[in-house]
Formats: sequence, C-alpha cells, structure tokens
Amino acid sequence: MKTGSFFRVNQGANEALDCRFPRKERLKGRDEIREVFSRGKVVSCPGAKLFRHRNGLEHNRIAFTFSRKYGNAVARNRSRRLSREAFRFLRNELRAGYDLVLLVYPGRDIFSARMDQVRDLFSRAGLLKPP
Repeated sequence: MKTGSFFRVNQGANEALDCRFPRKERLKGRDEIREVFSRGKVVSCPGAKLFRHRNGLEHNRIAFTFSRKYGNAVARNRSRRLSREAFRFLRNELRAGYDLVLLVYPGRDIFSARMDQVRDLFSRAGLLKPP
C-alpha cells in the first residue's frame, strides 16, 4: 500500500475519518493575518489569545503565530504542530465562516494542556456549536 492511500481507500466511507489539514483551511499571507489582528475580536486565556473575524466562506481558516520571545525554531515548530493537531480535533465542533489567528505565548507544550487551552478559547469566543 502506498503512503497516503488510507484516505483514498476510505474516501467514499465516513468523511469524519479524513483528518487532514487542507490548504483551504489555512490562513496565509501577511495581509490576511494583519486584517484579522486589526479588525477581529479577541478572547484570551492564560498562555494564548484567539483573534476571530468573519470571512464569508463556508469554512474556517486559521493561522498559528507566536510571541517574539518564543524560544528557537524547534520550540515554535513543536508548538505549531500541537496547536494544529488540537484545532483538527475540534474543527468539526466549530461554527463555520471565520478567519482565526491563534497567538501562543511560551509555556508548557503538552498536547492535553494545548487541547484544553484551544477548547477554552473557542468556547469563550462563542465558536463551539451547541451539543
């Protein structure tokens, strides 16, 4: 079996199995991110802030940024991977149509802590769908 064939085999099955992070869900470009920072609303919790701004699309787009004093490239990339994974776990529980920027400050980079942090931010922002 080739690498990545899992998604092709199960493509017709359940869409929830597809846990990739597609390009359409990535907020790219300095101008797009700057617009969310300047025009978006902010919620915060210890160690992170979430900026949100309506985008008029049927899906959310997100970018992960870090404070200037956030360690070296290895630490930032690890934190980015943890944040991305937490978002992927929660994205089906979110309301659609927002551009999001997650600003993370130095601290404990443990997946369970990041997951709680991201869930708390989405809840405070009113982005979680009702159960």
